[in-house]
Amino acid sequence: MIDEGFHLTPLDVRRYDFGSKTFRGYDPARVEEFRTQVAEELERLTRLVQELDGKTRNIHEQLHSFRERDQALNDALISAQQLRVEMREQAEREAKLLLREARAEGERLIEAAREEVHKLEASLAQLEQSRLMFIGQLRALVERQLVELSAAEGTTLRPNAEGDATQQVRSGMKTPAWLESLVKE
Repeated sequence: MIDEGFHLTPLDVRRYDFGSKTFRGYDPARVEEFRTQVAEELERLTRLVQELDGKTRNIHEQLHSFRERDQALNDALISAQQLRVEMREQAEREAKLLLREARAEGERLIEAAREEVHKLEASLAQLEQSRLMFIGQLRALVERQLVELSAAEGTTLRPNAEGDATQQVRSGMKTPAWLESLVKE
């Protein structure tokens, strides 16, 4: 089992002393060649580990950044959804308010139109009364004029069967039609 606390560096391999040469020991040239190969391999592996550590840190930083962005996007999405709900509720409230205002305005306009119709009907009734009064005055005037004409001609007028118009009693002369139509109205 390898001790996690012990790390062999290329410098350690290069400086390691195998002790003095004994009678049947290792060939120093081959040991030196092996130490060089091991040191180079350790240097390569150390560089590779450092590169991988740098890449791992970058990846962890990117992952952290992506998670922050993801969280920010989720927060923005939630905010957008809440804003959409709030805007919909606000629009519904405004629509209801506009509808109430429109109904109130409509009722006000209808009431104003009813008042105007009532005023016009009253005005029309007054005009009809004035027309009837004018016709009555005109009839009275025409009847007075007829009486005066008859008196001037020496004839007499007497009321007809309905009691509202007069009939001329004269020998041979008739009242003009236009004058009789005025009297009948």
